[in-house]
Amino acid sequence: MKLTEAVANLLAMIPDKPPHIKVFQTAAQLVDEAADMIVAAALEAVDQGRLFSLFLSGGSTPKALFERLAGDDYRRQIDWRAVQIYFGDERCVPPDSSLSNYAMAKSSLLDRVPIDPSNVFRMKGELNPQLAAKEYGQLLRDQFQDEGPDVLLLGMGDDGHTASLFPQTAALDETSHRCVANHVPYDYIPKGTNWRITLTYPFINRSRQVLILVTGKAKQQRLREVIEGDRDVKRLPIQGVAPVGELYWMLDVDAAGMKSE
Repeated sequence: MKLTEAVANLLAMIPDKPPHIKVFQTAAQLVDEAADMIVAAALEAVDQGRLFSLFLSGGSTPKALFERLAGDDYRRQIDWRAVQIYFGDERCVPPDSSLSNYAMAKSSLLDRVPIDPSNVFRMKGELNPQLAAKEYGQLLRDQFQDEGPDVLLLGMGDDGHTASLFPQTAALDETSHRCVANHVPYDYIPKGTNWRITLTYPFINRSRQVLILVTGKAKQQRLREVIEGDRDVKRLPIQGVAPVGELYWMLDVDAAGMKSE
């Protein structure tokens, strides 16, 4: 499939508001562009006299992005005093666990930039899942009222999940709560993390910008199903991401399974 054809198919997923498609020769180029976009959004928020809200995700590509933002080139471009950090999902593990999205973000970004700890809002994976989700949902209600994030980062799993919205799980049917506990009724890597806390479509889709970062050949087959297949959110939850703002699919050529033209 040629790049132009694949882009056209992906645009057709959301006919009323097509996403932006960015394909990069390397994952490093993708990370640089995502960092540039975050800096631009942060500067815009400051210019408008408000705090900048950034929702983080787990995974190897976001980790590389966090490390890039924490480097000298980018750290100094952001007024971290005006940044609020949130999370898109979390495993039900303690915050110092190697499986924790918060722990990864802390070591790769939060400990390396001058952000006020009171502006970092983690999901409390060590609590009862339902209680943690209710607490986070109330926090989002208090912080955002009927608005949404400035920038929300997402990835796509090999099975088409995003955040902790997994195929055929109850959270896909949520229409009002901003955050829920979601149980994955099958063995998922890593084992023992079947309970997750996750944002839901009603909140994700309030975002000003959603960046979906997809890299690596392992994602090729599922991405092609997302692009070419029928819309089936139950099977491919990432197809339910349709923000009122701008949606960016950011792919490297390995994930896209094609050569750029």
